[in-house]
Amino acid sequence: MATLSLIIATYNGAKKLPTTLESLKHQRLERSLWEVVVVNNNSADNTAEVVAQFASENPDIALRLVDEHKQGLSHARNRGIDEAKGDYLVIIDDDEIASPELLLQYHDFFDTHPHVVAAGGRITPHYPTGKPKWLCSLTERPIAGTLNLGKTICRFPEGKYFGGGNMALRRSAIDHYGMFDPNLGRRGNLLLGGEEKELYMRFHSAGESIYYLPKAEILHVIGPEKLTKEYFSALCYRIGQSERIRTLSAGKKAYRKRMVSEALKWCATIAIATFYTLTLRPSKGRYLVLMRQQITRGLKDANVDKDL
Repeated sequence: MATLSLIIATYNGAKKLPTTLESLKHQRLERSLWEVVVVNNNSADNTAEVVAQFASENPDIALRLVDEHKQGLSHARNRGIDEAKGDYLVIIDDDEIASPELLLQYHDFFDTHPHVVAAGGRITPHYPTGKPKWLCSLTERPIAGTLNLGKTICRFPEGKYFGGGNMALRRSAIDHYGMFDPNLGRRGNLLLGGEEKELYMRFHSAGESIYYLPKAEILHVIGPEKLTKEYFSALCYRIGQSERIRTLSAGKKAYRKRMVSEALKWCATIAIATFYTLTLRPSKGRYLVLMRQQITRGLKDANVDKDL
């Protein structure tokens, strides 16, 4: 029986999912120890056929496709957790390339550190069409979910948390603290987020041990559709809105604290944007200000959006 379950939620992922599945063929962890659960979240394309073809061509990989009809990434991931057989639950996205070490690193770390309830690994962006000049490390974060805390295994420092596209959970922790909040996370094409941060904060607030594993790495493939100004603007607004939902669910005090943090981030944004302008990189500064504007707008928007 598999000790580890890899969960991949997908929505209309037929074009990008094959690259992710292909990377699983190179995993160093013994195949009898892991399985793959792909959760199809109301895809309108031929995602099911893509998964079926991969499964037929790779019968030595234990892979199952399940359907989740409640729209939303959190619903899909929760369904994957319900369906998974392993005690160790690894979650990645359908637009990533898993390093050969990914599953081995998580499996062996959980095996040898029974007190650790969750872990996260390095997330490195990959730009097939090239990295745009306007991106800087700060504006890259919301698009690519980058995470790099160095080359050494360590506990997550204050203010950092695992990325939703590369995380591992001990099943006993999920049984104790609960699953992903369905009020957060992507819903079809609606760019909400924050579900992994909210789950992390539940663990963190209880004093649980959560570790960063640098060799448990994925490459996040960033297609050109995510590098437009329109997408970036909408994404940042939804990040702000997600933060509003997340913090208000914890109480008004948490929301006020987040707004104070936003004010401080504005001070840093203006300073950094000015630096970029003075060093003849104005596009980096403009997008940095746009990011802050849209996140703040989402944080302050008290209207109930019809699509939430």
